[in-house]
Amino acid sequence: MFTPLTVTIIVAALLLAAWCGYAAYRDQPVKDWHYLGVGAVLLLTLVQTGITVAQMSGGERPADGGTAVFVSYVVSVPLCLPVVAVVSLGERTRWGSVTVAAGAVVLAALELRLDDVWAGGVGG
Repeated sequence: MFTPLTVTIIVAALLLAAWCGYAAYRDQPVKDWHYLGVGAVLLLTLVQTGITVAQMSGGERPADGGTAVFVSYVVSVPLCLPVVAVVSLGERTRWGSVTVAAGAVVLAALELRLDDVWAGGVGG
């Protein structure tokens, strides 16, 4: 895996979580510029997925045979933010902002786990 991109995604997701968390604190729904932030983080995850697919098609594999678990995380990561963005569209209150903030924190955790599985930490 390309670790600098993983770290960039984690930092960007946590910044998005803080930004939307602050909007929730101020009793504001998710605004258009928050969705631009969601799109930027989503773009990073799609780039990561493309790099990962290229690496795996080139013969690289997760350590200790965790390929099935790794692939499930690779599929889940890009889906995380679009799902919470759609949910937040239906909840045009501060709770929509909380939803996006929580989804961004979950994305950061998924990224940590993705890196862990690639390094060989297959266990739960």
